[in-house]
Amino acid sequence: MNRHFAGRNIALAAAVLFATGAARLAAADDLPKAETILDKFIDATGGKAAYQKIHNEMTTGAMTIAANGISGTLTVYHAEPDKSYTEINIEGVGKLMEGTDGKVAWSLSAIQGPHVKEGEEKADALRTGRFNGELNWRDLYKQVQTAGTESVDGKDCYKVVLTPKEGNPLTHYYDKQSSLLVKSTQTAKTAMGEFPVEQTLGEYRKEGEILLPHKVMQKAAGQEIAITIDTVKYNVDIPKDRFDVPDEIKALLNKK
Repeated sequence: MNRHFAGRNIALAAAVLFATGAARLAAADDLPKAETILDKFIDATGGKAAYQKIHNEMTTGAMTIAANGISGTLTVYHAEPDKSYTEINIEGVGKLMEGTDGKVAWSLSAIQGPHVKEGEEKADALRTGRFNGELNWRDLYKQVQTAGTESVDGKDCYKVVLTPKEGNPLTHYYDKQSSLLVKSTQTAKTAMGEFPVEQTLGEYRKEGEILLPHKVMQKAAGQEIAITIDTVKYNVDIPKDRFDVPDEIKALLNKK
């Protein structure tokens, strides 16, 4: 091969690498900071002041696993600063419950019995149980980073990786135009093992001053679960014992 021709090829390759590398750096620099994207989500869904007016909420809805012919109802109670309780009633199966009082995270069902969450599973539950977690994300994550862009159901989205203080990172996808969260993914650790979970969110509608998704499609452990939100009520009277740890869970804790 002619030495000068080879030299021109090397120079050309170097120029191409430099140009494309610079383009990649420029593209990365052009991406908004993750902090900006997360704060825009709060603005798009009602604003900080609207969130701060809410001290508890009660959500009702329905869930279906079409592939298995399973359907049921769900009720979720959530109160500041970090209390939550979820109850799912499945036809022909029974009641599934889980919750946290801010210290103990647990689940209880006729199928699996009582279970006290520990380690990363507990950390995930406590983080999810934090009231107004979307607003207070700075308290929950040690790092947030814009990882690029991606299309989700035809929407151009910013991809944001949120790394909690304990547990696996979450990846959120925010619609560039609306600033709404349209998808989230995470590797979840549960009593049955560790597996990826994907959620797509849609049909945003206002409940009071807050814009909320009313359709959630969850894919986990080979199952697709469709959740429809029917009602969301804020600042309601919640029974004082609603977030108490069940006796079955207390019995497990006493054994430990």
